[in-house]
Amino acid sequence: MVASEAAPFAKTGGLADVLGALPRALSQLGHSVDVVLPRYRGITAGKPIGRLLVPQGELGAAAAVFSHCDGGVQTLFVEHPAYFDRESLYGEGGQDYHDNAARFGFLSRAAVEWAAIYPEPYDVIHVHDWQAGLVPVFLRQGGAPVYRRVPVICTIHNLAYQGVFDPDWLPQLGLRSSLMSPDALEFWGRISLLKGGIVFSDLVTTVSPRYAMEIQTPEYGCGFEGLLQSRSRDLVGILNGIDYDQWDPARDPYLPQPFDASRLDGKTAAKRALLERAGWSADEAGLRRPLIGLVSRMVDQKGFNLLTELGDTLLTLGARFVVLGTGERRYEDFWRALAAKSPGCVFANIGFDEEMAHAIEGGADLFLMPSRFEPCGLNQMYSQRYGTVPVVRSVGGLSDTVQNFNRATGAGTGFAFDEYAASALLDTLRRALRTYEDRDAWRRVQRAGMQQDFSWDRSAREYVGLYERAGSGGAQGRAAHPST
Repeated sequence: MVASEAAPFAKTGGLADVLGALPRALSQLGHSVDVVLPRYRGITAGKPIGRLLVPQGELGAAAAVFSHCDGGVQTLFVEHPAYFDRESLYGEGGQDYHDNAARFGFLSRAAVEWAAIYPEPYDVIHVHDWQAGLVPVFLRQGGAPVYRRVPVICTIHNLAYQGVFDPDWLPQLGLRSSLMSPDALEFWGRISLLKGGIVFSDLVTTVSPRYAMEIQTPEYGCGFEGLLQSRSRDLVGILNGIDYDQWDPARDPYLPQPFDASRLDGKTAAKRALLERAGWSADEAGLRRPLIGLVSRMVDQKGFNLLTELGDTLLTLGARFVVLGTGERRYEDFWRALAAKSPGCVFANIGFDEEMAHAIEGGADLFLMPSRFEPCGLNQMYSQRYGTVPVVRSVGGLSDTVQNFNRATGAGTGFAFDEYAASALLDTLRRALRTYEDRDAWRRVQRAGMQQDFSWDRSAREYVGLYERAGSGGAQGRAAHPST
């Protein structure tokens, strides 16, 4: 596997969680997995095991390779200080680094060069997002002969990030000018590294079945819908899992006492601790009042414009809100202002705190995720695991993982709405809060969510099936693309 981040070594989002968990799950199924990452500033893991000369443009640059083995997974760090010894992974001050094309082109080429000298040939190469999108391009245009027909899988974690750069990067990356073509890397007069991954890989996956369908439409396709429609036979949605070692209320060190679906007393203890952390009374009335949690990046994608549109109406619902996250200044300021205006109703922690995130998942009654789009989402799965009922927009992975509660049948694991509108969100919040008053119905929703299987074992088995399909020639295939 080749990626730009993986927990616990480097993380900005869900990609790192996947690369931290999926390789271990595959290893537990008996597979040998190597993960190639940049050796960013601050990474101290691993021992040096070799050096590479990585071609780039007319010249080459040296890279040291470090190896760290844990749980049956070997992580290979590519060290090149000029590219990776920086303050951040992708940029600073709200701006991407100007040479990200070169940085991640170097990572991709280093991964190909490493594969060429590795003593045991790899059976499949799995690349993640635009930062590794050039791996199949380099393989097909001149990589080691043994790898030109090795199946390559490309996973799209979020189609909104496409790795788009000016075409004059092509020669600097050592790529042929013929790749500046609509059937190769060209994208509206520029080049897209993600498009390279999609076009030149044998199979393409994304992180939920619903999102795989959505990205083939103009609404969610980000300009790639035509390309993805043309590859629909090779496009597969596999739902991300969650790490049950990290997210399990029965053994979460951040909670005051353990609980599960059969013993929910610990859930009450977690709520009491969260109320006290927010500075609120944890008496009987405080425990009875519904508590809504929100842990998120504060950006449009996550539906924060709907929340700001509701504004003070949120304060009239009879619930309390505990909010954790960072993002756009206007959304941070919105929650700060709401907390200052009604400190008995809103607690806002602008920042990130892992312990607080677990405290919210464990102690809140409801969890809010009104996303405009959501490739997979993890918090709605964490929430169900912790008996915290999600309120979501029925989109992407949220649709695949949250079953809308039906009062007539008593079935459901959460509350969902379809229309991306503040009024639809408000109606759904009110419906959820009415159900909260019916303790028997609420317990059914909680327990139904806690009994769902969101383990990485399930997802890993689906990936194994996909690797086998690619290896047996079951993919439509792009390895012999004419542009190469």
